[in-house]
Amino acid sequence: MKIVIQRVSESSVKVDGKIVGEIGTGFMLLCGIDESDENEDADWLVKKILDLRIFGDEEGKLNLSIKDIQGEILCISQFTLIADYKKGNRPSFIKAAKPDKAIPLFEYFKTELKKSGLKIESGIFGADMKVSLINDGPVTIVMDSKTKI
Repeated sequence: MKIVIQRVSESSVKVDGKIVGEIGTGFMLLCGIDESDENEDADWLVKKILDLRIFGDEEGKLNLSIKDIQGEILCISQFTLIADYKKGNRPSFIKAAKPDKAIPLFEYFKTELKKSGLKIESGIFGADMKVSLINDGPVTIVMDSKTKI
């Protein structure tokens, strides 16, 4: 799984002009699921995301996690994160998980995040979504469960 984490002061997602997910301070996550991803990939990412210390403390140092500040999370499925762009100019998405695998894994990922007690919102898998955010910092981090140590 590949995740793009953006620290936001607010974020929302619309489908057909209607807001289907909306948060205040926290993370907007773009989630790409590879055909080889399993629950263990999601478990590793959930722990890393919830413990990631990229919010400022009273001295302005990045020492606080999303749990520490009781932040919110907006999850957006995005198969284009799995693009293979090495050959030619048109990216291939052949390694992106098909919906029959990706949807259950995306739902599992969100369920595991919800166990934190934080507000978790999401877009609609496979929908044409319009995502808005105010990136705070900006702070953006990319995580890939295949490169964990």
